[in-house]
This record gives sequence, C-alpha cells and structure tokens, in this order.
Amino acid sequence: MPLNSDVTAPSLDDIAQIAEAELNRLRPALARFIDGVPVQVTDFADDETLEEMGCETPFDLLGLYRGGGITAEARGDTGTLPAMIFLYRRPLLDYWCETGETLRRVVRHVLIHEIGHHLGLSDEDIDRIEASVE
Repeated sequence: MPLNSDVTAPSLDDIAQIAEAELNRLRPALARFIDGVPVQVTDFADDETLEEMGCETPFDLLGLYRGGGITAEARGDTGTLPAMIFLYRRPLLDYWCETGETLRRVVRHVLIHEIGHHLGLSDEDIDRIEASVE
C-alpha cells in the first residue's frame, strides 16, 4: 500500500480526546475513583520524572499517575500532590506503531494501568479490569 503523505501523527489534542472517550467508557465501573482526576497529555515526561522512574530513554514511559493514591486520600493524608494522570504522546505513538494495536486500545491500556495505581491495585487486578472492558 502506498504511503499517504497527507497523514499526520495524532496531536496532543487528539490523544486527549481519545483519553476522554476511554475514561467515559470506564466511568460506569470506576466513576467514584476517577471523577475529578484530570488527564494531561504532553509529548514526553520531564527529565526529573524520567530519572526518578529509572528510564533509559524518554520513550520508556507511556503514562504516569501522580499524587496520593485513593488509600492515602481515605486515610486523610496531607502533603500529597493532587491526583493527575499523565499520558506521553510520543512514546504512546511509538508503542502504537510497534504493536499494531489501535491507538484507542493503547491509550485505554495505559489509562487502566495508571488508574490501577491510583487505586492501589495489583497487576493481576489491573489485568482483570482491562479484560472486562475489551
């Protein structure tokens, strides 16, 4: 198939719109946990975050949950950052191209993973949630 030179990579806004649609899809099951948790889309994580997460390249991090988890909020812990989910556009696009999955599925996977961190869930619990919304 010939390459269409008129095609452009999805923008930050495109990724944000996909994320919002996927959050709406997850909302029936997780509304009480994700309402009010904003999603911010940037091209890459900042250098401090990449270093903190032990990333070798900026493409190693697709998304990140920042802020106190729901368990900390329930305990009334203070001094934690407000909850926020970050999605990193360029690594997401790279992963999307490598896997052949739909971009919507890639974004949904990262959102579920980050929401799982917010809830303090195990990887097995996160996998079950993901399987239930496929």
